[in-house]
Amino acid sequence: MNSVKVIERGSSLYRGLVGVGLVLLVLAVLWHSGLAPFEMGQVTRVMIYAVAIAGLNIATGYVGLLSVGHSAFFGLGAYTTGILIMAYGWQGWSTIPVAFVVGLVVGLLVGLPALRIRGLYLAMVTLAFAVAFPEIIARFEGLTGGAGGMTIRRTSLRPPEWTGISLGQKHVWLFWMCVIVLGLTLYITACLTRSRYGLAMAAIRQNEIAASASGVNIAIVKTVSFGLSGAITSAAGSLFAIYMGSLYAEGSFTLLAGITLLIGLVIGGERTVLGPIAGALAVVYVPYFTSDLGGGQSAAVLFALVLILVIFLAPMGVVGGLAKLLRRFVIFRSPRPDTASSMAARSPGVPPRAQPELDPVRTTPERHDP
Repeated sequence: MNSVKVIERGSSLYRGLVGVGLVLLVLAVLWHSGLAPFEMGQVTRVMIYAVAIAGLNIATGYVGLLSVGHSAFFGLGAYTTGILIMAYGWQGWSTIPVAFVVGLVVGLLVGLPALRIRGLYLAMVTLAFAVAFPEIIARFEGLTGGAGGMTIRRTSLRPPEWTGISLGQKHVWLFWMCVIVLGLTLYITACLTRSRYGLAMAAIRQNEIAASASGVNIAIVKTVSFGLSGAITSAAGSLFAIYMGSLYAEGSFTLLAGITLLIGLVIGGERTVLGPIAGALAVVYVPYFTSDLGGGQSAAVLFALVLILVIFLAPMGVVGGLAKLLRRFVIFRSPRPDTASSMAARSPGVPPRAQPELDPVRTTPERHDP
């Protein structure tokens, strides 16, 4: 234990490491922005799936609400974008917030059963949602194209004029859109999970009874988490519609797509901010590199072997396993509060016990009688 380096958050060393990481991240993004169109398209697809897996991570990873039907949210965002572009003439980028709101509303409704059921029973509800989604799309043929799918005109996906990017460079515009959406998603996830609400999410995952006894509002946390999860995945579906240009519910938004997102979450690592990126790299590039090994069957077998290998070697996922390994050498911790300064911050003339004490898993402050 003597060889472990302890670094306090907020220290000069910590800020220096964060600065170096940000510089490397910017350089990586700039390098990928100069790739050929096909390679840039692959990276864009990785970012789209990373956003979708990050949405699933909020419900399944942080709260423990098992969902195998997030493909329906993915498709919901995609068809929201397709309908707004084709029927109402919206620009692609402007449909992303609408897809987010639609996914939030539907996620809140689908998350209501989580108040009564959990585990495999909740997974069955999300399974029914995923299976029903292609059938619902087929019912509204005049709006969605039905079973034949929807094709978005290429000219409707033209980048905005203020970007200075031509239609032939649409892949560049989509790449930077995905960079922005993915960055915002990871930032929101990091802030959310480190807040009091994130502590409440973790408490529910560990023990609902203990969390409720500590003052956590189980109903609100579960429902809002599932709604936010669906909203983020719907935003990813909106990007997917712009990326593909054509939508086919029976091909892209089936139960298999939901299982793919779940596999990506397991490979990348639950309850990790960067896990969705690692999982997206796996679900995009492993089938791509194994496609020449003898057809879809061989590729599927190799993908399954990769999944088993990751679970065996790193049960916490790739990012979770690397973080566990890093903690053998470096530990990041929050700075310890200064006792003198905390005592001086109390209101003058008020006894210490009269100050409200905030339990990190409580939703309201607990007050003691003076």
